[in-house]
Amino acid sequence: MRLALFFLSLPRLACKLTSSFIRALTRWPAGVACLLLATASLTGCGILDQGEADETKGWSAQKLYSAAREEIDGGNFEKAVKLLEKMEGRYPFGRYAQQAQLEIAYAYFKQNDAVQALAAVDRFIRLYPSHPFIDYAYYLRGLINFYDDVGLISRIFGQDRIDRDPKATRDAFDAFKELVTRFPESKYAPDALERMQYLVNALAQYEVNVAAYYMKRRAYVAALARAQTTIKQYPEAPAQEQALVIIVQAYDALKMKELRDDNFRVLQRNFPASAAKLKLN
Repeated sequence: MRLALFFLSLPRLACKLTSSFIRALTRWPAGVACLLLATASLTGCGILDQGEADETKGWSAQKLYSAAREEIDGGNFEKAVKLLEKMEGRYPFGRYAQQAQLEIAYAYFKQNDAVQALAAVDRFIRLYPSHPFIDYAYYLRGLINFYDDVGLISRIFGQDRIDRDPKATRDAFDAFKELVTRFPESKYAPDALERMQYLVNALAQYEVNVAAYYMKRRAYVAALARAQTTIKQYPEAPAQEQALVIIVQAYDALKMKELRDDNFRVLQRNFPASAAKLKLN
């Protein structure tokens, strides 16, 4: 124990100890105790603390949040997330902690990390359903899903693309719908409505593409089901015309003349140009 007291009374000398000498201490009967005491002394003079100093140590929640906002405004979203997560860890309660979750979701969204962004925004919606910015949370959820599937949407229009179910497209529509239903006066509602119309058209076109796929493979009953889904669920979508054509063709292939003729008259009345091009049995 006298050796331990020696280390404690002479911190400058302790700072000069090498790691090999410290390991050698463990060979002494009281080596373990000495090592622990020496380590405490060495830590105080910085030998064992090899990590970078945290410049944010001691920052208030407001300062951390403001710094994160500056990083977001500057486009440095990765650093912003780190600052916001530090703020959440140090100050888990209060308005800054709540707002930080939305900012984290937005920062992940801007980094094209839809999984992390959705996790953050869904957590916010679950924990703070009455928050003043809850309308923005639903809007952001819609945007995350919208842009997550924007590549698929662009492929849906003009191509027979059915190899991926547009779940994110539906999720985006549902989020925007909840926003405009619950908060019709929200400043985000007009943009959400426009995006909803675009998404409706994309979903309708997807159903028609699937129906056309089944027609090519002579799966006429399946083609009928998909085309009829388009008619019923998306009555205002441009894909209505193509859906009616498929319905007429499918009934014709199934030799269901009466149903074919009924739907042909509807097609002729609404889309005469398409009706004129059809060749029926």
